[in-house]
Amino acid sequence: MHDDTARIDAFFSEAKTWPEELRALRAILLDCGLTEEFKWRGPCYTYDGGDVAVIWGFKENAALGFFKGVLLKDPDGLLVAPGDNSRAVRMFRFNGLSQIEAMETTIRSYVREAIELEKAGAKVDLPKDDIVYPEELLAALEEDPELHEAFEALTPGRKRGYALHFAQPKQSSTRVSRIEKSRDRILAGKGLQER
Repeated sequence: MHDDTARIDAFFSEAKTWPEELRALRAILLDCGLTEEFKWRGPCYTYDGGDVAVIWGFKENAALGFFKGVLLKDPDGLLVAPGDNSRAVRMFRFNGLSQIEAMETTIRSYVREAIELEKAGAKVDLPKDDIVYPEELLAALEEDPELHEAFEALTPGRKRGYALHFAQPKQSSTRVSRIEKSRDRILAGKGLQER
């Protein structure tokens, strides 16, 4: 935990984008009774060991993400998906401290609901077979038993991340190159963005 504290302190002291907004979101999350941990290169907010929320400082905005955001009621449609392929996470985007201050009651309400979902053990029902692996990945897995075994041992989210990354380029040679460059990371059981 000491290591987490140092990395979290560094995250906030070195934030180049939206530092005041990130600190304001942090204060709200901690005041709502969440525990702060360092995961995925930034602060993550948990309840009883379960991931509830995360904050990001993007170029365009500061964001508060909820891991099970698709399960939140969101009657006014305030939450957005972080990307086209996001299935569970939903987030608020903020373009200034005054926006966070104006929405603080709403933010707290969403955080409380997210905590209740975690307490109840709610799970996001994700389809198992909704990703189509590119031909180049299927060929690489067939040709390399070690890679195949390591890929199958990855979590569904990691597999999905790789499959989307590999399928993105239009040219087959680029897809093959991406697979080759990711081999060591896959063999190590790491996701696409993990160090």
